[in-house]
Amino acid sequence: MYSLQWKTMVMITVALLHLFLFMEVVDSFPSTSDKINGLPGQPHVTFQQYSGYVILDETNQRALFYYFVEAEIDPVSKPLVLWLNGGPGCSSLGVGAFSENGPFRPSGQVLVRNEHSWNREANMLYLEAPVGVGFSYSTQIETVDDKITARDNLLFLQRWFDKFPQYKQRELFITGESYAGHYIPQLAELIIQSNKKKMLFNLKGIALGNPVLEFSTDFNSRAEYFWSHGLISDSTYNVFTASCNYSRYVSEYYRGSVSPLCSRVMSQEVTKSIDVCIEDETVNYLNRRDVQKALHARLVGVNKWGVCSK
Repeated sequence: MYSLQWKTMVMITVALLHLFLFMEVVDSFPSTSDKINGLPGQPHVTFQQYSGYVILDETNQRALFYYFVEAEIDPVSKPLVLWLNGGPGCSSLGVGAFSENGPFRPSGQVLVRNEHSWNREANMLYLEAPVGVGFSYSTQIETVDDKITARDNLLFLQRWFDKFPQYKQRELFITGESYAGHYIPQLAELIIQSNKKKMLFNLKGIALGNPVLEFSTDFNSRAEYFWSHGLISDSTYNVFTASCNYSRYVSEYYRGSVSPLCSRVMSQEVTKSIDVCIEDETVNYLNRRDVQKALHARLVGVNKWGVCSK
């Protein structure tokens, strides 16, 4: 009788241990509901992809959309890199992920591998921010500024780590370009302040590519660059710097009222040929219903996904 009870207790103990171990293993898995089983036209890859929404405010229905690509080789040992595009109002999914440093680029009806993808060396997290950019949405009419964007991005990271707890202590780098020259330092500052209260983020560094830092200096260097490379004449350079510099033009442009003087000056600017095919391919691809379904994305308040939003 004693022997039977003892065997039963041992069997129950072993079963409980197996259950606890199973629960720990399951808890270490990424968010399975956001897992991408495969993007339409995607070539075979061995790394995992996830995308979906992080809810910022359930009452007012505000959510940010993300696309996450694990490192191609040994993702457990690789850092986490958050990528932000600028604009302001431009999509990290459409620009960063599908046009620049993500694993794929659209080509017709299919995706082709990007041999220079950053996920060869890091786990890449692309965030469409602020609210209203790309697939990110709010059902309310909102005013968004840099401070609100920084707070939203911090909240996004906190809640994203709840989805992917195994990345909480991973080395974190925040990177991006253009107007992210504002987004990134402001987010990093909030992270540092947050870590003083409780160590939540293992922030290791930031990287700014072609950033907008200070409008007058950044924009007005355009004329200097063109002139120093022999792309415009001395007289055109003088007009650019004396009559209507580029920062004045941009300021008028964003206010929707470009003066006749600036219009005449900017008509003399060098016209550079650019390849718009990548952007067109991306817009077409991300507006496909089967692609949106695979990404767990939806359009809220708009009829079409766009690269940049006003």
